[in-house]
Amino acid sequence: MAKTGEIAAFTLGEKKTAMVNLPAQFVTSSTADMKGQKYSDLVDYANNSEKTNDLNNESITDLIDLKKQFSKRGYANRNSAVTETHPIFGSDKLNYDNHDISVLRKDLDEAQKNGNNIHELAFSIRGDWLVKNNLYDPETRMIDQNKLKHAEQEVAKTLINKGFNLPLGEDENDVVWFGVIHQDTDHLNMHLWFAKKNRETRQEMLKQEGKYKGQPIGVIPLEVIEQAKRQFRKQLMSSQELRRHQEILKGVGGFKKEIVETAPDNLLNDRHAKAIKQIYDALPQDMKGRWQVGNAHLTDGKGKMAKANQLTNELLDDLFDKELKPEYEGFKSLAQEYDAINIEDQGVMHKGQRKWSENKEDELRKRLANQLYKQLAQIEDNSLNDINRQMSELLSHVKKRDKGGNVDRTKIASSPQGKNLDPKPLINNVTPNSNHIGGQMPVRGGSFTKISRLWRQDIRAETNAERQFLRNQKKVEQEKAQEEYESQSSRGM
Repeated sequence: MAKTGEIAAFTLGEKKTAMVNLPAQFVTSSTADMKGQKYSDLVDYANNSEKTNDLNNESITDLIDLKKQFSKRGYANRNSAVTETHPIFGSDKLNYDNHDISVLRKDLDEAQKNGNNIHELAFSIRGDWLVKNNLYDPETRMIDQNKLKHAEQEVAKTLINKGFNLPLGEDENDVVWFGVIHQDTDHLNMHLWFAKKNRETRQEMLKQEGKYKGQPIGVIPLEVIEQAKRQFRKQLMSSQELRRHQEILKGVGGFKKEIVETAPDNLLNDRHAKAIKQIYDALPQDMKGRWQVGNAHLTDGKGKMAKANQLTNELLDDLFDKELKPEYEGFKSLAQEYDAINIEDQGVMHKGQRKWSENKEDELRKRLANQLYKQLAQIEDNSLNDINRQMSELLSHVKKRDKGGNVDRTKIASSPQGKNLDPKPLINNVTPNSNHIGGQMPVRGGSFTKISRLWRQDIRAETNAERQFLRNQKKVEQEKAQEEYESQSSRGM
């Protein structure tokens, strides 16, 4: 990032950098005190064009260090970087007047006097992303500052309340924060500064002596910063772009749901009997009842479950290439389309970083594998006998199919076994630890038919639980939105 010497002359056509970056830094009060710096020096309600002239002429490749900002009085609202008469904003107003700035300065001085750190985060936003989401017109060089400020007001809550071991403030009045939009670099920058006002006494928030297992004091976890970036992007996306994201995610979820729900009937048929038998034989019997893929990938090749996992992965490859090919290809295609969105938003992936589509496919395969293992765990140990004889018996009954693809049942019906042949897929009566496709499977509760039914019941239960969770989550979000609307209305915003 570099200064342009102009307002809102943002670079367009970049490909390798993320659409939105969010670097974070902080300064301790003792460091600022030692250098004679004041938190309140960041904000100056006087004309500061001359005071920051040396800063304006600097060529920088990154956001200026917070320690240097204090030596540039009025850095936050310097005239060369802003277009509004009152560019500073906070939790309650989008434009602070001189009186508001005076109160802000006193709160910052109080925070420093009480020995609290001051934190800064800065959203660095690419011009392409601003244009795509109708936030910037490169022809007029106008940006939607109010929409950007509203988004930062929401994100500030996430960072302040979730960025530390405890919420930074002990109540809503115990934190001072302010923000500003700077337009004098090739990326638009939205700064956010905040600090706790009252002296900190909570042990979870104080620096610990010796080895400390919790979150390091003052450092905001990367996952919280990533959450804030996602929240920021989502709030600022145009309705069209947001709808595109939602449609892709909905499509991925739809294909996944269809694959999961149809897996029992498509796996438990005669074509896969031998493969399922091999998987059962490869499962470690001393772990029966605890068969899970766990944190490993199916192809890791490590641990007692390695052989079974490998065989299950091969079975799923076959399933996705035959019975569920359209659903799997649809799932994979949309997931890869979302990869392209992520790269566009977040820049080129780091070495070793997994794509979103890879994670989603891994989740799908693990879910199907774990469901299969759960059902195979119901097989009784005494079913492991006389496999070859049973397989031969079956093959003697299934002679051939007619030209229409139907079984010639006239020959089957003459045998005692044939009279009881179920017209449903033959695997419904399979013993998975044998190649037999005609005898009964000794499982807790009945035959393979029951395993298929129980598997589908498990899927429905999981699906219902997921739906209930989403309904509850949506209800909470709606209630929160209503509270925020009422709060804004009461403030006259």
